[in-house]
Amino acid sequence: MSATSVPGGAERIRQGSSIGQPLTRRDGPLKVTGRARFAADHLPPGTLHAALCVARIAKGRVTGLDLAAAEAHPGVVAVMTPGNAPKLARHPDQKDGPFVFRLDLLQDSAVRYANQPVAVVIAETLEAATEGARLLAPRYEAESPRIGLDAGTVFTPPAIGVGEPPEEGRGDVEAGLGAAARTVAATYETAAQYHNAMEPHAAVAVWDGDRLTLHTPSQGMAMAQGRLAGLFGIRPEDIHIESPYLGGGFGSKGMVSGPQVLACMAARLVGRPVKLVATRAQMYGPMGHRAPTRQTLRLGADPDGKLTALDHHTLTASSAFDDFFEPSGGVSLTLYASPAIAVRHEAVRLDTGTPLFMRAPGEASGSVALESAVDELAQACGLDPLAFRLANYAEVEPISGRPFSSKALRECYRQGAERFGWAGRPLQPRQMRDADGLLVGWGMGTATFPALMFEGNARAELRADGTGTVELGAHDMGQGAWTALAQIAADGLGIPLERLTFRMGASNLPNAGIAGGSGHTATAGGAIHAAGLDIIGQLADLATNDAASPLYGAGNAGVEARGGRLYRRDDESRSERFEEILARAGRASLSGQGKASADPAAQKAYAMHAHGAVFAEVKVDPDLGQMRVTRLVGAFAAGRIINPRLVTSQYYGGMIWGVSFALHEHAAMDPRTGRFLNDNLAAYHVPVNADTPAMEAILVHEDDAVVNALGVKGVGEIGITGTTGAIANAVWHATGIRVREFPITLDKLLG
Repeated sequence: MSATSVPGGAERIRQGSSIGQPLTRRDGPLKVTGRARFAADHLPPGTLHAALCVARIAKGRVTGLDLAAAEAHPGVVAVMTPGNAPKLARHPDQKDGPFVFRLDLLQDSAVRYANQPVAVVIAETLEAATEGARLLAPRYEAESPRIGLDAGTVFTPPAIGVGEPPEEGRGDVEAGLGAAARTVAATYETAAQYHNAMEPHAAVAVWDGDRLTLHTPSQGMAMAQGRLAGLFGIRPEDIHIESPYLGGGFGSKGMVSGPQVLACMAARLVGRPVKLVATRAQMYGPMGHRAPTRQTLRLGADPDGKLTALDHHTLTASSAFDDFFEPSGGVSLTLYASPAIAVRHEAVRLDTGTPLFMRAPGEASGSVALESAVDELAQACGLDPLAFRLANYAEVEPISGRPFSSKALRECYRQGAERFGWAGRPLQPRQMRDADGLLVGWGMGTATFPALMFEGNARAELRADGTGTVELGAHDMGQGAWTALAQIAADGLGIPLERLTFRMGASNLPNAGIAGGSGHTATAGGAIHAAGLDIIGQLADLATNDAASPLYGAGNAGVEARGGRLYRRDDESRSERFEEILARAGRASLSGQGKASADPAAQKAYAMHAHGAVFAEVKVDPDLGQMRVTRLVGAFAAGRIINPRLVTSQYYGGMIWGVSFALHEHAAMDPRTGRFLNDNLAAYHVPVNADTPAMEAILVHEDDAVVNALGVKGVGEIGITGTTGAIANAVWHATGIRVREFPITLDKLLG
């Protein structure tokens, strides 16, 4: 079996369309039996192993390496340093696009952050490479690092996120606050969070002259090709990337990272295949992270609880050498109706790696502050939190006045509250206890995420025997793309799923865009859908123009494809099998191409978002401050659902990440040295099974004829955006203590 192909399998297909069916993962048997080969599973003949030697300071320069000791180690083949690293065609600090970030590739002795690679040891075995890296024992000239939001000089960045303005607004906020009957002003802090996907960054690099084959996890193979081509001065088509499976990405594998490029450099240096897998600790630094934020919100409401003003100021951080600024205030531009809104971002530069995209960048950090502030104002107004949100429901996008392409948030509120039992919630805190005397609190949060779409391509083939093939360079990082995209492909070709061969996960297939921003299903699926339409259009032309066909004269628009047959729309008793149409036309196959991208006119005319509501129950020990989330109910509306089983799984994953954000994740750094204190999964806490509450995800029906041809919105990130705030609000409701620094830990309830 090809590494980029998953067979049809033996799923029981219901009558009709594949879309909408809750099929199990088609790649599941490969994964549970160990036959799915991830990047680090590849070991070409003659492969050497590489290990990173990383900086133990956060700022300064390397003054020496014990090369003799490392090179004398049995099994060590070479040590790559700034002195002998292959020269690059383009300096890694050179930027020429919005998704190009500076990389540390042994160009000099400077150290810009802790865990920056300063050398690479290449050896016959992983053990020898690891020991060789230890023997290098770097010596440094250290400088005092800037660590923490109070350590840098505050400035206004030129842009936030991906080119968004740092300040936006409408109306007179100060006048709105002055006229308010009730106001709230509060500051919320979120900690830095670091990527900890199950699969660390890995690369197996093989050179054949100026042609590079690279096995590496990638959320954007075409972008990686372009970046590597620029660095090495070769053509993108001379770079072949294999990435059929990712053990989690969440943004960290959207752009090629420094260690992945170093593996390619090491392979070029020694003239043999090289495998490099970052350790867990080495994920902290060069792989991107979620920056810390300090967010100050000022809200005002009239006597009826209607917002009069919303002011959202964010202080965040980037590295000393590159620009990425967490766009936390964006949620305040779209969620609640207010005549006056102001969103501002400021930043400091710190001696850390560059923060980058991390699941729901901006929305995750911004929503917890906004949802907490909204709850505080609801309490000040004496209103139930759900009633307050309904009173400030935005019928159009507040900042722009554009109508929403679709918005079923009211129904999300209704179904979620009903399923959770919200109607019985007391308004005041500390009113509920369980049988064991634990304080019980209920909180809620509104979820939202933009419905994004990028540009993607696909190709398809329908053969004379009625089978089909669809190919595109799509990515599966655990979200179920192998299954959901295949369902779209089978539906587009009008054939049963078991008659489809579906290929993806390699760069020599059509560029399907990036798997990020919860936009991959819309993008890749749209391209697949278009390729299927191309073929079905050709097939319909053959049949409806053939006097021997029962479909003769129906016209292209007068037929539809289903179950391997074309049917007349006006008389379904008249149909014909694909095989019969192709045989009579003497065609061995039909080929189709598909392309999908966002519609600029629709984007200009409409606001496009997915929405949801999350309700949380927490229990808190009144004496010890120990907390546990015991129940989560989320109701989400995200357009057309391709596979409800997979979508439910994505919502669960997002909600669990919300638990992690609220109660667990926090990167701790020594402010004197800039070194990490918890760069491992023993001390950097993420939820385990014991921390995972009883969860329910409600899929609220929503039709959207505007957002894209399939009517699909993304589901991967929205679950975080309501959950973290819901948990924070539930903790307040249980204890009466409003914690504004995240994660919420027991010491903050006992102080």
